Amino acid sequence: MRKITLIALLLVGLSGCATTQSTYGNFLPPTPVSYTKTMAEDAVKQLLILYPPGSTRFNLQQTTPDNFGTTLVELMRAKGYALMETKPELPVQRSNEATNSYTGLALRYILDQVNSLNLYRLTLLVGHQSMTRAYRVQDSTVHPAGLWSRKE
Repeated sequence: MRKITLIALLLVGLSGCATTQSTYGNFLPPTPVSYTKTMAEDAVKQLLILYPPGSTRFNLQQTTPDNFGTTLVELMRAKGYALMETKPELPVQRSNEATNSYTGLALRYILDQVNSLNLYRLTLLVGHQSMTRAYRVQDSTVHPAGLWSRKE
């Protein structure tokens, strides 16, 4: 009995270690760069409305290796936002120390697709709030499929 309990605890511990994949980021299949650029431009326009660049600092809490993330960071900096990025090459301890010394709003994004409706969905998580907008593809371009939905 003791052996079974030990094995069960070991399996639970290993399964917890195996699920370190991020729940934030770009989960779209390969998508034209023009689509992600349009969505990033739209996201920055919404951030400009809600968070003035001269007095808002963001702490990006995920890496941005995808086209959407790279474009988002470039556009935010061009508009005057102070932005602390997560660097994957930094050891975890040093990265956390740098993040803790930087006081800014936490910023994350999720970009995914609702296959049954052929819609893209962008969610920006700023601090404890989220903003979501759907996009549809029409005539080889992506267009907003509605207004921004904001949860406070």
